[in-house]
Amino acid sequence: MKKLVVLMIVIIGVSGCFDDTSDLHAHIAKVKSMTPNVIEPMPAVSKYGHFEYSAQALRSPFDEPRAEAIQQKIQQMSGCLSPDPRRRKQPLEKFPLSNLTMRGTLGEQGVIWALVEASDTTLHRVAVDSYLGFNNGRITTVNQFNIKIIELIPDGTGCWVERETTIKMVKSGTKGQGK
Repeated sequence: MKKLVVLMIVIIGVSGCFDDTSDLHAHIAKVKSMTPNVIEPMPAVSKYGHFEYSAQALRSPFDEPRAEAIQQKIQQMSGCLSPDPRRRKQPLEKFPLSNLTMRGTLGEQGVIWALVEASDTTLHRVAVDSYLGFNNGRITTVNQFNIKIIELIPDGTGCWVERETTIKMVKSGTKGQGK
């Protein structure tokens, strides 16, 4: 008896799938009529241009240069101005000059210090020969109005050129650096 009931349910369920499907056939016909059945041809393949490598006589870029070439480059750069690579970096050299502000001065027995505020709101005391900024900036003059700095800027040939920059005193209540 159970088998008969299960068989009747299956027959009724399957017969429901085969009712009127004319709307389905109409939709399929509509989609087929709107879909183009022509495929565009592939673009023409251009002819490959042959390139002949003509630098066999030159040094491979993957090989180390000869010791003579390195020595010649060092001698060529030895007469140039360059920063001291062994000098210990000072705290204000991790800030660009545009993020440093002169806030005041202090003086004692002929020595004048400038108070410089960094972008992280720390206050630093600097004097002549202190370093600051990204470009090896060395302070040459400190007075009550400004700080004069000589920076070493790379010139692209392995040498460096000096550039003078000034940080002016900022009045109370204002932000930024004067040039």
